[in-house]
Amino acid sequence: MKSQIQDIANNCQPQVKILSETFQNIIVVDVREGTDKPYKCSTGFYKRIGPISQKMTRDEIIGFIKAEGKIRFDELTEPKFEFPKDFDENKLLHFLELAGLSKSTNIETILINLGAAEKQEGRLYFNNSGILFFATEPQKFIPWSVFTVALFKDKEGVDVIDRKEIGGGLFEIVDQVMDFIRLYTKVAYRFTGKPQRENVYEYPFEAVREAVINSVMHRDYFEHGHNNILRFLPDSIRIENFWRKPQHFKLGETVFRRNPLLVDLFARIHFGEKMGTGLYRMRNICKKENAPYPRIKFSENFFLSPLLRVKNI
Repeated sequence: MKSQIQDIANNCQPQVKILSETFQNIIVVDVREGTDKPYKCSTGFYKRIGPISQKMTRDEIIGFIKAEGKIRFDELTEPKFEFPKDFDENKLLHFLELAGLSKSTNIETILINLGAAEKQEGRLYFNNSGILFFATEPQKFIPWSVFTVALFKDKEGVDVIDRKEIGGGLFEIVDQVMDFIRLYTKVAYRFTGKPQRENVYEYPFEAVREAVINSVMHRDYFEHGHNNILRFLPDSIRIENFWRKPQHFKLGETVFRRNPLLVDLFARIHFGEKMGTGLYRMRNICKKENAPYPRIKFSENFFLSPLLRVKNI
């Protein structure tokens, strides 16, 4: 029987590691949680629901594989993208300037070195990260990458005063979202005796910017039906993006890069870094500005970053 049990474990894909011991005439089998999910047995894929093992459907398998990061949206190539027709060289040059990199080699080599494209059989293929940064019209290929911003008159978010759909490359989107926030953020003036007055804003801009960057870096781009959204309410700013909660995710403790190529590109232009400390930076900025900490909330499918006003102005 021990041999049969071990054969079952070995025939799973990948192999399941088990420990077994004998107690009188009982075999005790310890099956540890796997680190390379999903696991397939001879009859398919199963998930555990309480005491029951239920066979997974096709869509459940696909969703699970995406959630586990086995397939990454930013790494997938887009065969419909034509280089150089759909490529914006000015966006690349601006990126290199922000990153402090010189154009010391040809454009194709730079794009390959950045991880934005790869060359196959003499043709340059862009992946989705390259499109989201350097395409002339990124939304032509990924229309759901727009960022919706809206200003509301009421705290419930019903009465809209202004609303925009912001498109373009991701670092352009971040800048335009911040322009929208600055446009409607109240400001007071503090006179300190110095020649220039001090501006006092109702929100810590750097913390808001960090939240906006995180929302475009880590959203689940496989989901086509939900844009990133910023709701500018009378008493708070709420940033919402769609994601699939990773297994065993713990806010502030677990580092999970859903889109590693996007994270790397943002890190190169100092729009973030790869250590997963964005939440800590937001808190430190709020502490410095004497502002309330953002009340981060998340569910299985949505990540919310509500930021409160520093003070009434």
